[in-house]
Amino acid sequence: MTTEPSVEGVGSEPRLESASVVKPKLSGQPEELSALPARQPMPIESATGMPRHVVVHSVRTAVAAMVSLVVARLFGLPEAYWAPITTLVITQSSLRETLSVSWHRFIGTALGALVGAIVASQIGAKVVAFGACVLILGLLCALAGSDRTAYRFGGVTLAIVLLVPRTNSAWHIAFHRFAEVSIGIGVALVLTMLWRESEDPPARSSCHCSRSSTTRVERPDGKSWTVTSRP
Repeated sequence: MTTEPSVEGVGSEPRLESASVVKPKLSGQPEELSALPARQPMPIESATGMPRHVVVHSVRTAVAAMVSLVVARLFGLPEAYWAPITTLVITQSSLRETLSVSWHRFIGTALGALVGAIVASQIGAKVVAFGACVLILGLLCALAGSDRTAYRFGGVTLAIVLLVPRTNSAWHIAFHRFAEVSIGIGVALVLTMLWRESEDPPARSSCHCSRSSTTRVERPDGKSWTVTSRP
């Protein structure tokens, strides 16, 4: 009795043995370099040596000053530099602080320009008139509900409108001064709303003082002493 040899796999698909996939190696690339991890981007702190919030705040302030100057020049204002000066003064890190400073700056500038234009056109740049204007300006700022910040800004505007000699009329000078400051305030507010940044972290003190705790210990005989423990 003869047995026919059995053939496996007849009529069925051939099976492929599992083999490991070999990735092709780029020509000219050593094996040591191909095994190195991908290079990560260098953070701002490492590139500049300064904290990130300092770099971001400086860049944002520079952009705001340039935009303010360009806008003031587009309107043809004769003293366009007052717009970036205002932007630099009121630009803060948070929107709340910028709104507060901008409001006081706006009120003070409006009152100072108004009082200065009236006195300059009626009386002139006299010492007594200037002192009276400063006094009246302080009372007006208090009635408007502003603090001393508005009073200081208003005093600067009053001195410029009343004391600086110019060929134009006082009302013309006051309007230009108010327009320049308003442009600076508007640019600072818009940029602060569009370009938010985190609050500045509290400054670290260079003095590392150790904290100590004091404990009062009383004895049964009425005597006591103080124990000071330090970490």
